[in-house]
Amino acid sequence: MKALPNALTWLRIALIPLFVLLFFLPIWWARPAAAIVFGIAGLTDWLDGHLARKWEVTSNFGAFLDPVADKLLVVTALVLLTSDNSGWLGIIVTLAAAVIIGREITISALREWMAELGARGRVAVSRVGKYKTTAQIIALLFMLFRDPDLLWGFPVYPVGVGFLVLAAALTLWSMVVYLRSAWPYLNDRGTNT
Repeated sequence: MKALPNALTWLRIALIPLFVLLFFLPIWWARPAAAIVFGIAGLTDWLDGHLARKWEVTSNFGAFLDPVADKLLVVTALVLLTSDNSGWLGIIVTLAAAVIIGREITISALREWMAELGARGRVAVSRVGKYKTTAQIIALLFMLFRDPDLLWGFPVYPVGVGFLVLAAALTLWSMVVYLRSAWPYLNDRGTNT
């Protein structure tokens, strides 16, 4: 039982090839199925953290692997969705994806650097970051599902794009929050590289 949280994290990574395969299958139900696999993977993210805390089996390896699995899943979804559009919609989706992916790279590097300085707590997950994640997951689920006919005509894709734009805006905001917290350390406190 103690290994279950990490096993769920590994499952999230293992679902990525199935997710990609479903995304590209030329079958009417493949895109909704890809969205369902993405949703299941997202649930494992919540469940592994919940169980690790509840059972008090958190580990350094789990703390490392969990965000890696999250980023692999989200970046894969964003890359797939950027390949799925053209014209203005393609530009909007690609710009939003670039902002989200760029922020993830920047904040991951910032956290690693702050950890080396012994100040990782200064860039802990913020409330804005949680809002960003929520908007991002809703956006990706809707955009992956895509088919409005399966949801009684609800415009899932355009609504998903709206949430993606919101997620990109929250992404920039959360990045500013993290950078402001780390600014005393970034503001050249006597170290030059």
